[in-house]
Amino acid sequence: MIIISKYIVPKGFTGITLYPFIFLKNSSIKNDNITINHEKIHLRQQIEMLVIPFYIFYVIEWFFKFLKYKNSYLAYRNLSFEREAYTFETDINYLKNRKFWAFIKHL
Repeated sequence: MIIISKYIVPKGFTGITLYPFIFLKNSSIKNDNITINHEKIHLRQQIEMLVIPFYIFYVIEWFFKFLKYKNSYLAYRNLSFEREAYTFETDINYLKNRKFWAFIKHL
């Protein structure tokens, strides 16, 4: 995990994970355990799906959710990867007990 601040974070977000990097809006977020845990969950998801297939599935799922909700933010929040990350971001020990491909439960 490599944490980088002040780069490609889209407006309205505090961080984005592009394996093996976690990009943060600013350096003070490095101390935000919840945000870092959220992004670490994404790192695990990306590793499990062998990185490139993760991004392909992410975009395809977002497209179908966008067609369903007609809203890009609602599409994003309802992605299986995001639902898992948001659900367990406050559980700092989650990754220690997380089962392989746990995001599937959030489809």
